[in-house]
Amino acid sequence: MSQRHTMRSRLRRLAREIAKFGAVGAIGFVVNLIVFNICVHGFHLAVVRSGVIATAVAIATNYVGNRYWTYRDADTSRRSRELSLFLLFSGIGLVIENGILALSHYGFGLTSPLADNIAKNVVGLGIGTVFRFWSYRTWVFRALPAREAVETAESFLTDTSPARIDAK
Repeated sequence: MSQRHTMRSRLRRLAREIAKFGAVGAIGFVVNLIVFNICVHGFHLAVVRSGVIATAVAIATNYVGNRYWTYRDADTSRRSRELSLFLLFSGIGLVIENGILALSHYGFGLTSPLADNIAKNVVGLGIGTVFRFWSYRTWVFRALPAREAVETAESFLTDTSPARIDAK
């Protein structure tokens, strides 16, 4: 198997993983945004408290999506360990996301609804998402080694590029 083919196969798998993670994250983003604004404007809760509530609801939504779709083929033999790590890293992401909101709202005095939403749902969520993606794929939803080998072999056997055909 060529080095180039292996790299291409890995990049394709990573692209699929990012797309699935992004789709689950998009649903979580909508949940987060709606819950945050209902808490702030409907229930008149403090912005950081609203942010924590909204993020917690989105974390639950994202766990279901990531566990049963994005990483459905990941090792499930130690589910309690997986859930504990998911909650740990999600909690760190929650602190990142809502820490930026607190800094913007209370530290810089940017208190408009638009400023709160940008701080929490654009800047904070963006940085938190990068951290979550890295930590989930590295520590939480560990790939099964045998599955990765099967996917690599399948993609090698179905590759019809001229270089691959010559190698057959």
